[in-house]
This record gives sequence, structure tokens and C-alpha cells, in this order.
Amino acid sequence: MSSIIEYFTNMELIDYLSLFISVLLLILAFLAINAKSLIRGVMFMSSLSMLSVIAFVIMKAPDVAVTEAVIGSGLVTSLFVFTLLGVRKVGHKS
Repeated sequence: MSSIIEYFTNMELIDYLSLFISVLLLILAFLAINAKSLIRGVMFMSSLSMLSVIAFVIMKAPDVAVTEAVIGSGLVTSLFVFTLLGVRKVGHKS
């Protein structure tokens, strides 16, 4: 038990920030899975991806952060949104 207390007392600011971001990532993942509407799930996934970009920058992996920002946040989110818009348009015609 004393080793856990020593661990948290010896943490630096970057460690607290990493812990905070990790908790936010878990919360956003839970919200994305349990979202009632598809568009809300996509928005939670997009924010999860953007927060993971920040986590990658903190972990000193800027190349992975840029790749995640471009592909994960930009391309995949726009693909999901345009697919949802296309599905809703087809559904309204019938």
C-alpha cells in the first residue's frame, strides 16, 4: 500500500496529465459504444481520436499523432458522416 502512495506522490505534472487523458479516453470510448444515435457515436469516436492525438504528442510520438489526426480524426470521421447522410437519404425515399 505504501508503494502506491509513493508512486502518486512522486508523479510529475505530465504524469497527472497523462492519467487525466487516459480517463477521458475511457469515458469517451464508453460513450461512443453506448450512444443511442449513430451520429452521436461518430462524434464521440471523433473526439476520442482527437484526444488520442494529444496522448500521442505527450508520449513523444508526433509521427503517430499526425497520422491519427489525418486518418483517424479527419478521413474516418468524414467517411462515417457522409455514409450516415447517404443512408438517411436513401431511407427517406422509400
